[in-house]
Amino acid sequence: MDATPQQPLRYAVGLPNRREYADPRLLRELGALAERSGWDGFFLWDGQVGEHPDEHVTDSWTTLAAVAADTERLRLGVMVNVLALKHPAEVARATVALDLLSGGRLVFGAGLGSSPDEFRALGHDPDPRVRAEKLDEALQVLDGLWTGRQFSFHGRWFTVESLAFQPVSPQRPRIPVWIAGTWPARRPMRRAAHWDGVFPTRAGVGHTEMMPPADLEAVVSYVRDQRPSPGRPFDVVMEGRTSGLRPEADAAVVAPYRAAGLTWWVEKLGWFRGPVDLVRARIAAGPPREPSLPHGRPR
Repeated sequence: MDATPQQPLRYAVGLPNRREYADPRLLRELGALAERSGWDGFFLWDGQVGEHPDEHVTDSWTTLAAVAADTERLRLGVMVNVLALKHPAEVARATVALDLLSGGRLVFGAGLGSSPDEFRALGHDPDPRVRAEKLDEALQVLDGLWTGRQFSFHGRWFTVESLAFQPVSPQRPRIPVWIAGTWPARRPMRRAAHWDGVFPTRAGVGHTEMMPPADLEAVVSYVRDQRPSPGRPFDVVMEGRTSGLRPEADAAVVAPYRAAGLTWWVEKLGWFRGPVDLVRARIAAGPPREPSLPHGRPR
């Protein structure tokens, strides 16, 4: 795989779209703060249904459009799109619009989704095999419509009859696609190997934990062996936690993941890290770069 310990590591803020973070005005503020504080990316959760009936949830795509208008440098994305719940033609239009608004800064994350209850609540089959089939078909449709050329598709779940979607993304060859999955499951990692990045977590790892570096190293090794075109750029993305208080200690937390092949560190933030003011302070402290590297260095 093209990820090596010497490759520059980028750092992103990852935030929920629910509970107190269901306020798009707050997320817009935090996005602008992230750019000022030297982060390289700003990623939001997906999801339409909360864990509890009265839980607040906001639309991440609309929110990111506002963040795009307020920023110039940040990579933006919704991580992880539950693509099996959506029609890929609608997603194709929305993603290209946001990519144009941001000047080509969008990353598209996709996965099965972690909540079968969300599928049930919206009248969809929660069976993981069905979700996987829908995800694979939707990715093919999305990729075809993103080309801007005449495209047809006839699958079990989705059909497209001779459509050409214009305009297209300013990115080439397309908007980068990162595929999420839970290790040690292999199928999501094989799926990721055919796209532009892998966004793994570890079974049993909660909001306040991180997958061990050895597991990330195993993911990188497995995906490397599955890559059909090993010379193409490929990202390895992981959520983690650092304090923002001691640069040397934070860099030491990140170092073994970087050595394993990490290319994007996503600081895992939300209510589980404490009150909003603490999360705001963590963003303002900047990414856990090596002390010798200034915030906001050119990418």
